[in-house]
Amino acid sequence: MPHIIQAENVSKIYHVGKVDVPALRGATFNVERGEFVSIVGPSGSGKSTLFYILGGLTRATSGRVLIDDVDFAQLSDAKRTALRKSKIGFVFQKFNLLPTLDAKTNIGIAHEIAGKNGELDHAYLEQIVGLLGLKGRLHHRPSELSGGEQQRVALARALINHPALILADEPTGNLDTKNSDIVLKMLRQSNQELGQTVLMITHNPEAASVGDRVIHMRDGEIVD
Repeated sequence: MPHIIQAENVSKIYHVGKVDVPALRGATFNVERGEFVSIVGPSGSGKSTLFYILGGLTRATSGRVLIDDVDFAQLSDAKRTALRKSKIGFVFQKFNLLPTLDAKTNIGIAHEIAGKNGELDHAYLEQIVGLLGLKGRLHHRPSELSGGEQQRVALARALINHPALILADEPTGNLDTKNSDIVLKMLRQSNQELGQTVLMITHNPEAASVGDRVIHMRDGEIVD
């Protein structure tokens, strides 16, 4: 099965005054299309830095990352942004929903931002809404939804453009145990039923165990 993520000896050094601070030290791993991979590690382990590099949100200091056979580092900012919008769906710890818009509009806005031609695929939207248990909630604003429902709306927004890859950064970090379990189940279902490749960053080993495979990080390195 072809790799959707290829990370080769990826390092990141931040310059703080006259001091070099290595955040990532030679990370090398692959993710196959259709996998659900969890990256787990404590705060300061480098997992969030790796997440931002994989998502094309920051550049590595050295090494190479290919997403769906595309090396983001070789692209202009404009082309990298366009490819990121078309290939990757992001789910963050903070839901980042627009408070004045209802759930359906918050989901659909990702379609507009990505510059997709034509109308929103309403049949696919209905499929996602059913999968995520959001029927009857689409016309509610974020303030009228629970934390778990807001995160499921954020997941629907990430899925709506049929991205090749879902990158989730601590998606249960702001949720209680019950809602965390629901969101993890939904991520797993999107992987299995919609065929999405999922890479999830978490500090929680129990959450990480939902994936097919767990990559452990510590002090900027992959240790297992």
